[in-house]
Amino acid sequence: MYALVDGNNFYASCERVFKPSLRDKPIVVLSNNDGVIVARSNEAKALGIKMGTPIFEINKLVAQGKILVFSSNYPLYGDMSHRMMQIFSEFSPDMEVYSIDEAFLDFSTFGNIDFKKKGIDIKAKVQKNIGVPVSVGFGQTKTLAKIANRIAKKFMTNTGVAVIDTPKKIEKALKMTEIEDVWGIGRRYSHFLKQKGVKTAWDFTQLSDTFIKKNMSVVGLRTKEELLGISCIPMEFVPPTRKSIRTARTFVAATNSYDFVAEAVANFAASCGQKLRSQQSVAHLLTVFLRTNPFDKKNPYYANSFTIQITEASSSSIDLIQHAHKALQIIFKKKYKYKKAGVMVSGLQPDKHRQLTLFDDGHYQKHTKVMRVMDKLNAENGYELVKIGAQGASRAKLLKQEQRSSRYTTRWDELLVIKC
Repeated sequence: MYALVDGNNFYASCERVFKPSLRDKPIVVLSNNDGVIVARSNEAKALGIKMGTPIFEINKLVAQGKILVFSSNYPLYGDMSHRMMQIFSEFSPDMEVYSIDEAFLDFSTFGNIDFKKKGIDIKAKVQKNIGVPVSVGFGQTKTLAKIANRIAKKFMTNTGVAVIDTPKKIEKALKMTEIEDVWGIGRRYSHFLKQKGVKTAWDFTQLSDTFIKKNMSVVGLRTKEELLGISCIPMEFVPPTRKSIRTARTFVAATNSYDFVAEAVANFAASCGQKLRSQQSVAHLLTVFLRTNPFDKKNPYYANSFTIQITEASSSSIDLIQHAHKALQIIFKKKYKYKKAGVMVSGLQPDKHRQLTLFDDGHYQKHTKVMRVMDKLNAENGYELVKIGAQGASRAKLLKQEQRSSRYTTRWDELLVIKC
């Protein structure tokens, strides 16, 4: 049996942990630069607030005090996620972290246990130690565990735990699951299947293998078998290495300042470098892209990108920033006001397989030592305590975060103060 444990409305729940007065009130969390809604509490969902809704569309409700708004606080959410995952791992040593608020637990070697009680125990410990409500779904496969979790969250409001462990329960669960809610069936396939009369997960399992393979390849067959209780998707204990890494941001205000854009691009390149080092990869290609506001009718639209081949593949933030600035100088035009920029690194390979050039001067080895010390200091003392000079003194001006709550668990100067 597999379990999928999922933090309920995770971002909103993290905000509530430190502000109990927010309980039972409609909460929305905004994307970077406070643009659109990326998370909602159940109360906000009940008001009809959709994911991805631009904040200006609900300004009236906000002004009336009917909805509480928070800027995204990723340092807080990331730390709370780490603490939550540590608790999950206490219940099974075989754990796959699926997302910031979800994890699969493998109980296949535990023998005959009471899964409902196990789920209740998980919920109780997370609630006691972290304060975040979770839902737990058990199934004979990872796909069924996903469905069970959805049922637990939607229908098992008293316990928050659902167990799908018999053919009868599987059939009932599949018949109450819409085809678009099945893990592994995307929007395009769900639209196609609905046209063929397939409305539920159960309908999908009644299709012939020949039809599924012809129209959905072996991935569709794998999903069918998973739904029928045949495990086909193994646990991934180590996250797969990414083939490319992209960091981009929309600016608070459009600008034609080269210095501003260059500083932003330096931050994006440094972020890509840190992510490369975290997965022990190096990049052969670096692309810088920028554009003006496509919705601005008063000014001409301009978008461009440029890719530089890195002769000696690197993960050094120093190298990547230098290459990024070279690319930016080629595509930057002073007459335009830019609203968004970004950096992408690709052509990735393992650092240990990095190919040296004939004229290698050893600078990468020196950079590696510097980056190792910088990453260690930042990991121990806070994000971007140490950074490259080209990144500027502060990234605050790159982001609009007017409603951000305190970073209670990662900043000494923002610890919660309780007066007795």
